[in-house]
Amino acid sequence: MDNIEVFDSPGKGRGLRATKELLSGDVLFSEPPFAAVVFDSLADKICHSCFRRQDKLQRCGQCKFAQYCDKTCQSAGWKEHKLECGAIKAFGAIGDNFGKAPNENIRLAARIMWRLDKEGGVMSDMQMTSLDDLENHISDMPEDDLKELKVDIHNFLDYWPRNSKQHRVDDISHIFGVINCNGFTVSDQRGLNAVGVGLFPNLCLVNHDCWPNCTVILNHGNQSAVNTVYHSQMRIELRALGKIEPGEEVTVSYVDFLNVTEDRQRQLKMHYFFDCTCEHCKGHIKDDLKMGGKEVDGVKVPEEQVKEVTEYSLQMLQKMDKARMEGNYHEVIKICRECMEKQEPVLADTHIYQLRMWSTASEVLAYLQFIDEAADYARKMVDGYNKLYHPCNAHLGMATMRAGVTHWQAGKIEVGHGMICKAYAILQRTHGPTHPITKDLEAMRMQTEMELRMFRENEYIYKSMREAALKNHKSKFPKTHPPLL
Repeated sequence: MDNIEVFDSPGKGRGLRATKELLSGDVLFSEPPFAAVVFDSLADKICHSCFRRQDKLQRCGQCKFAQYCDKTCQSAGWKEHKLECGAIKAFGAIGDNFGKAPNENIRLAARIMWRLDKEGGVMSDMQMTSLDDLENHISDMPEDDLKELKVDIHNFLDYWPRNSKQHRVDDISHIFGVINCNGFTVSDQRGLNAVGVGLFPNLCLVNHDCWPNCTVILNHGNQSAVNTVYHSQMRIELRALGKIEPGEEVTVSYVDFLNVTEDRQRQLKMHYFFDCTCEHCKGHIKDDLKMGGKEVDGVKVPEEQVKEVTEYSLQMLQKMDKARMEGNYHEVIKICRECMEKQEPVLADTHIYQLRMWSTASEVLAYLQFIDEAADYARKMVDGYNKLYHPCNAHLGMATMRAGVTHWQAGKIEVGHGMICKAYAILQRTHGPTHPITKDLEAMRMQTEMELRMFRENEYIYKSMREAALKNHKSKFPKTHPPLL
């Protein structure tokens, strides 16, 4: 690869660094998955070939588990599903497993092992590491995780066909360990929801930084054409968030920066088995904003009061999450309003617990069609995010997009258009101009720009036409159940 090279990163082991100057939005590399599978919980809602969400899917006639958009997707996925199909069918006929398929980790491990057996650990000259050289961190796992690993290995051995090449338990354990600490979440076609997990060897070499210079985006490619000549592979793209100098290490964030240093450190230690020493962790940068109290006319709210409301907010967030999981959205709003009433006089507008309440309230209120109120909370959320996130952060771009669409739906065209334009500028860099979400956002930007001109020319005519259009409008940002975040 011309843009990057492998090097020994001090204190981190192997890493990747730039070999030439890179600019914001540049693609450092793209990489198809070594293997990927759909989550167990979404197995009947997501195509097992292209990972797109569809209302109607066609089930594999043999294993009755794999689902596909159509025959085109089924044909495209047959290479990976061929051996898996018989194994799933056989596994579901065993005693306690009757009618079941193995879990996603077992299915992913098997796909990896089959590919290793057929093609080896290095697929092309573009692959910079073999799977054997990746860390598995099994020796670092806590006791409970080791017990789960042993159960997975036991079930894997039940699942693995007797006519396939047999492997040592140590080799199987290594693959499970690699998946555990290197598996990358696969999103749906619009990048809005996690739908599966995959392994991308080159991506495994990119080290973590809480304030990274790159981001990773999944591009689903194109598998819808009838002629397979026009198909393009699903792949991840590593994109620069700003200028990167030659010799500079390229990094991504493994965790959301919208957590205080202590929480990020705990997540990284638990899932990736290292202590982060980045500048933002060493300096606890922005922690004061994330847990801060409100300041009015230069006077700060007493720390004891901030602490009390922070603890109360955490309890309410847990109640809110429970109500959301149960689909009780009116109860969610009741909890949000009760909590926000206590938060707003005390907590800073960047306090992460208040931001979570605003985020949830805006999404659920929009779902319940209380659009004006949803827009108000969305604006507060984005204002807070702007003070915390990197200006090119993908989470910031997606949040700004949702807030812009909500404002447009509420008839606040000037604010809505401004947010949509800002989101479009961010996603052009983080997702690229050809990503479906960027294309949808470009269409929305053009739509709101046209409506803004109409609004400024004649507000009355604009509002009349808008009301009529809304009755028939089928948005590319459909109303869905609020995601369980």
